[in-house]
Amino acid sequence: MGALSKTLTASLVLSFLLLLLAEADHQTVMDINHGAAPSPLPPVLDCGVACAGRCKLSSRPRLCKRACGSCCSKCNCVPPGTAGNLEACPCYANLTTHNQTRKCP
Repeated sequence: MGALSKTLTASLVLSFLLLLLAEADHQTVMDINHGAAPSPLPPVLDCGVACAGRCKLSSRPRLCKRACGSCCSKCNCVPPGTAGNLEACPCYANLTTHNQTRKCP
């Protein structure tokens, strides 16, 4: 009976250790999945402020701001500066009018 008792005790201890390892692994997976989850949406750009800066040197500021605002609302992006820099916002750069001319200032 002594050998059977030792085998049973060893089996119970081993089972308990495996259970602890499984619980620790499960907790790690839960921490990874529910810890610092990335934000599902990027922050919304204030198009009025961004377009005011983009159009401040325009000869037709109202038209510029209207077109820029339309592009900004679609792309959530306005290139820096008053002209050019379109590589900073490819969506903004690729929008066109019905005549296939660039829409965004």
